[in-house]
Amino acid sequence: MDCLISNAMIVDGEADRPRGPYWLRLADGRIQALSEGPLTAPGAAEIDLAGRVLMPGLIDAHVHVIATTPDLRENGALPPSLVAHRGAALMRAMLMRGFTTVRDLGGADIGLVMAVEEGLIAGPRLMICGKALSQTGGHCDYRGRFDRRGVEHYADRLGAMGRIVDGVPEMRRAAREEIKGGAEFIKLMVNGGVSSPTDPIAFYGFAREEILAAVEEAESAQTYVAGHLYTDDAIRRAVECGVWSVEHGNLVTPATARLMAEKGCVVVPTLVTYDALAEDGPGLGLPPDSIAKIEDVRGAGLASLEIYAQAGVPMAFGTDLLGGMQPRQSDEFTIRGRVLPAQEVIRSATSIAARVCKREGQIGCIAEGALADLIAVDGDPLADLSVLTGQGERLPLIMKGGAVYKNAL
Repeated sequence: MDCLISNAMIVDGEADRPRGPYWLRLADGRIQALSEGPLTAPGAAEIDLAGRVLMPGLIDAHVHVIATTPDLRENGALPPSLVAHRGAALMRAMLMRGFTTVRDLGGADIGLVMAVEEGLIAGPRLMICGKALSQTGGHCDYRGRFDRRGVEHYADRLGAMGRIVDGVPEMRRAAREEIKGGAEFIKLMVNGGVSSPTDPIAFYGFAREEILAAVEEAESAQTYVAGHLYTDDAIRRAVECGVWSVEHGNLVTPATARLMAEKGCVVVPTLVTYDALAEDGPGLGLPPDSIAKIEDVRGAGLASLEIYAQAGVPMAFGTDLLGGMQPRQSDEFTIRGRVLPAQEVIRSATSIAARVCKREGQIGCIAEGALADLIAVDGDPLADLSVLTGQGERLPLIMKGGAVYKNAL
C-alpha cells in the first residue's frame, strides 16, 4: 500500500539517541523517500507517529519455527500437518513481537517459506537452512541409547530439526540436497548440545574433513556454513575449517574470539534460551538428561558477550527458544543490556542481523530502497530496552513489506 509516515524519531542502532523527526513515503513494499521535511503523496494513507520512535523491523537470527515442544524427539514424531499449523502460530506471535525477519537454524522447509510469501501464514520473512546436518549420536540424533532404528526418516519429517550424515560423501550429498531444497546456508552440529540425549556439550561431532566438505559445498553454492558451537576448542577448530557463523559460542576465550575477528566471522549468541530451559523446561517436557546439561553453558553467556565485544566480533540477535518458551523471545534484549550498551543491542537485531542474513541494505535499516519493514515503539529503547519486551504491547504499529499487520495508533 502507498503510505506516508510523518513525525518519526528513528532508532536503528546507528546512533546513541533518536534522530529526527523524519517523514517517509512507502510504495511497492519499499521506502521510496526519507526526508527531514514533510512529503506529499496524493491518495496515500497517512500515519502520524507524533514523535514516537520508528525502528526497522526486528530480526531474530536464530529461531526454530518448527520446534513446537522442547522435547525434540517427540516433535520429530508429530504429523507434519500439525507441526505446520503450530509453526504458523509461533510465527504469527513472532511478527506481533515486532520481528519481521527470522533465520531458521534447522527444520523449516521451503513450503513454510512459500506459505509466508503467499500470505497463507502471517509471519516474519523466513530464511532457512533446511535440515541441520548432524552425525550419529550428535545433536540431532534423538533416538537415545537403546533405539537402534535407522535415521533415514529424519530428513523427511517436518518436526525434525536435522538429519544424520556420516562421512564425506554423505555430507556432500546432504548439503547439496538441502541447497536444492531452498536452503540459503548450511547448518552443522559441530558440538554437543543441551536438547539431545547422547552428546555431552564438549563432543566435537564431525571430523575435520567432513566440516571442510560442507564448507566447500556451501562455497560452491555462493553461501556459508553456520556451526552449532559451545566450547572454545570446537569453535577454533570449526573456524579454522571455514565455518563463518558461530551459533551460541558461550565458552569462547579471548584468543579464539580474536581469531574469529581475523577471519571475518560473526557470532549469534542465544542467552535467553538457557534461562528459559532452566526455568520452564521441566514443565514443558524437556527430558532430564537435557536439563542436567544446561548449566554447562548458561553461566558463561554474559561473559562471552564481553569477550566478543572486546575482540570486535559482530554479534547478531538470536534466541533459539523451543515450543512454549518462545514468548520470552524479546527478553534477549534486556539480558544483553546487562553488559552491552543499548545501541549495540539494537544493532544486533537490525544491521548486524541483516548482515548474517545476507540482506544488508534491504532489511534491518531505514533507508531509501530498503524494504518497508517498520515498527513504531511507545518509548525510547535506547533509554530502556524493556520497551521492546513482552508480546508487542508497546509496539502500536507493525509493518512488513509495506503491509500493515498491526495499527493501534
